[in-house]
Amino acid sequence: QVQLGESGGGLMQAGGSLRLSCVASGRTFTASAIGWFRQAPGKEREFVAYIGTTTYYADSVKGRFIISRDNAKNAVYLQMNSLKPEDTAVYYCAARRFGSTSYYSVGAYDSWGQGTRVTVSS
Repeated sequence: QVQLGESGGGLMQAGGSLRLSCVASGRTFTASAIGWFRQAPGKEREFVAYIGTTTYYADSVKGRFIISRDNAKNAVYLQMNSLKPEDTAVYYCAARRFGSTSYYSVGAYDSWGQGTRVTVSS
C-alpha cells in the first residue's frame, strides 16, 4: 500500500486561498490515482477532486479548486481558491485501489492520510 500524509490546512477567511499537500511513500506513486475527500462535522465523507489520467471535481468546488501532482516529489496538491464557509471540513487524500473504476466513491480507495483541517470563517 501507499502511505499518505496531508498538510496545509488552517484557518482562512472567506474568499481566501489555501493549498493542501499530500505526500506519498510506498507503492509506486506514479501508478496511483489520488483523490481528495472532505468530511464536515456531522456529515459523511464526500468526494472533492481526483487526479489520474484525467481530473474530476465535485460540482461544489468546480472552478474554485485545482488538483495537480508532482511525481518527482511524490506529491498531489489541492489549490483551493475563493473559499467559502461551507468548505470547512477535514480534508483527506487517498490512493485509489488498483482495479477500481470509480473516482468519487469512498470505497474505491484503500489508502488514506490522517487528514488536515480547513476552517473558513465568514
